[in-house]
Amino acid sequence: MGLESIPKEGSKVKIQSYKHDGSIHRVWSETTILKGTDHVVIGGNNRTLVTESDGRTWVTREPAIVYFHVEYWFNVICMFREDGVYYYCNLSSPFIYDEEALKYIDYDLDIKVYPDGKYHLLDEDEYRLHKNRMKYSEDIDRILRHNVDVLQQWIERKKGPFAPDFIKVWQGRFNNDFKSY
Repeated sequence: MGLESIPKEGSKVKIQSYKHDGSIHRVWSETTILKGTDHVVIGGNNRTLVTESDGRTWVTREPAIVYFHVEYWFNVICMFREDGVYYYCNLSSPFIYDEEALKYIDYDLDIKVYPDGKYHLLDEDEYRLHKNRMKYSEDIDRILRHNVDVLQQWIERKKGPFAPDFIKVWQGRFNNDFKSY
């Protein structure tokens, strides 16, 4: 890996998700960077090719805005569907960007948020299985549990990517400035 840097606004980057043991989990082939700072990366994608660890591929069905923050152990995907905005939140390591891709470790736990604001914590069984199999430390477990709480507070308080203005601004910016043809 090279020196970590900041992805440039308007550039197209890969997103690579890993598991704790270093194995590749999932790769999004192309995300357009809408904002890149040393703390936050916001991107947009639509009909993006995704490759799973077993080689299977699929294409995202709807436009989405992705949100990564260097201080928090989660990232958020805001998906725009006909009946509203759905959020898929991955509990993960903070991101790094190294010119090859934006990268993070996926820690199994997810929160799905519906347009009406209701949300559910998902994949607790998978988390327990991988925690044992990949030997997540107690520190990692404590950090992730704390970040589940932080994420739930953000959802309930409509903070960060859950704020209505966030969606309006970044969806508009993606649609108007960086539309893929």
